[in-house]
Amino acid sequence: MAGLILRVLVVALGLWLAAELVPGIEVKGTATLLGAALLLGLVNAIVRPLLVLLTLPFTILTLGLFLLVINAATLALVAWAFDDFTIAGFWPAVFGAMVVSVTGWLASYFIGPRGRVEVVVMRPPRD
Repeated sequence: MAGLILRVLVVALGLWLAAELVPGIEVKGTATLLGAALLLGLVNAIVRPLLVLLTLPFTILTLGLFLLVINAATLALVAWAFDDFTIAGFWPAVFGAMVVSVTGWLASYFIGPRGRVEVVVMRPPRD
C-alpha cells in the first residue's frame, strides 16, 4: 500500500512540475492534483497498453516517436476528466507528458522499480 501511495505522490509531483514549467497546463488545487495522479496511473495501466498495441505500426514506422503522442493523449484524457485540470493544446500535452515521464523515471532511479522501501541486510560469512 505504501508503494502505491508513493507512486501517486511521484506522479502528482510530475504533474505539479509540468503545470509550473509548461505554459498551457494548469492544475487548480491539491485534490485535483492527487486525483489526476491516481487517474493517470490507472489510465497508464489499463488504456495505454491497448493504445500502444493498436498503434504499433505507427510506432515502428516513427522509430518510437509516436509513443510521445500516446503519452500526450493519456495526459489529455486525464485532463478531460477533471474540470480544474486544463491543457491548452497538443504541444503542451506533449511537453507535459515528457515532464511527468522524466519525473517518474528519476524517482524510479532513486526509489527502486517496485516503489517500496527495501532493506538489505548484510551478514558476515560464517567460518
